[in-house]
Amino acid sequence: MAITYSITRLDTPPYKIDQKKYAQFEQRKNVFGRMLYDKKAPFYQKSMYMNTEKIIAQNRKGYSRIEFARVLAAPTIHDYFEGAFSWKKLQNRRGVMSIPTLEQYPVSDPVFMSKEIKKTAKIFGASVVGITKLDERWLYSYAMDGKQVEIADEYTYAIVTAIAMDNEAIRTSPAYSAHTETGLTYSRMAFTVACLAEFIRYLGYKAIPIGNDIALSIPLALDAGLGELGRHGLLITPEFGPCVRLCKVFTDLPLEPDKPIEFGVADYCRSCDKCVIACEEGAIQSEKEPSYAVVCSSNNPGILRWAVNHDKCYQFWLDNGSECSNCIAACPFDPRNDSG
Repeated sequence: MAITYSITRLDTPPYKIDQKKYAQFEQRKNVFGRMLYDKKAPFYQKSMYMNTEKIIAQNRKGYSRIEFARVLAAPTIHDYFEGAFSWKKLQNRRGVMSIPTLEQYPVSDPVFMSKEIKKTAKIFGASVVGITKLDERWLYSYAMDGKQVEIADEYTYAIVTAIAMDNEAIRTSPAYSAHTETGLTYSRMAFTVACLAEFIRYLGYKAIPIGNDIALSIPLALDAGLGELGRHGLLITPEFGPCVRLCKVFTDLPLEPDKPIEFGVADYCRSCDKCVIACEEGAIQSEKEPSYAVVCSSNNPGILRWAVNHDKCYQFWLDNGSECSNCIAACPFDPRNDSG
C-alpha cells in the first residue's frame, strides 16, 4: 500500500543547522572532488569505469557492451552542450529568423510571474517546480576548479526544479539500465534549465542555469517547498519520492517564494530501514534518530541528519563499474512504487 500523508506548509524549512559548526561547503569535498584531488581518499584517481572491461567480460545480465554504450551516450546534452549552463545569454543562434529586441517585461505582480515561471519550466520538462529566496549558505565556497564561488547580489531568487526519473528503469539498479536513466535525466536537466534561463533572458532579466555545481541542490529544494530530506540523504518529494534529479536557475526576475513543506518524512524514516537494507555497501545509517555526527570527509558538519558514508557508496560504484540507485528504488515514498 502507498504511504498516506498530508502536506503542511511551513514558515521555516524542516531542517536544523548548528550555525557554530556549519560553514559553506567546498565542492572539492564531495566524493567526486575528492576522487579528483584528495590524495588521502581511498578512491583517489579511481574512475567509476576503471573495471568496465572486466565487468562486461563477465557476461552478467544488465552489464553488456551495448548497455554500457547507452550509459555513456545518455548524458550527452549535459556533458557536451556547454551553453546549457552559460551565465550569459547564448549567442550565435542557429536559425534563419532575426529576433526583435524588446524592452524588459515589467513585473508588477510577482505571484503572477511565479505562476508563469512554473508553467514554463514544466513545458520545458520540469516535473516539480519551487521558488525560494537565495540563501547564500547553500552556495559552494569554492567550485570544483578551486575558484571561489561568487554570485552577484542581484540574483535574489532560486527556481528549483525536480526532473522525475523513470521508476521502472531505476528499479533495475544497480544494472546499467538504471545508470542510463540517470544519464538521460541529466540531459533533461540541461535542456530544462537552458530553456528556462533563456526564457527569463528574453523577458529582459538575468539568469544562471545550474546543475550540480555552484550550489547545493537539496537545501535549496527544501527551501523551495519541493520536499523533505530522507534517511538516505536525498530529497523526498510527495509526487515522486526520491526518484528525481535536481537543477536550478538563479535570477533577478521578481518572484514570489514558496513555503517549505512537511509531510511526515522524518518520522517515517525513523522506523523505516528499506534503504539501509538495499544499500549493499552499508553506507546508510541505521540509527533511529538523526544527529549532527559526520561519518566521512564528504559530510559537512553542523547539519542534523542521517549522514551518508559517501566513501562506502563510491566504493560500490567502483566495484559495480556503474553508479547505484538502490536506495532510490527501495524508498516507499515513490507513489509509483508497488512495494510502497
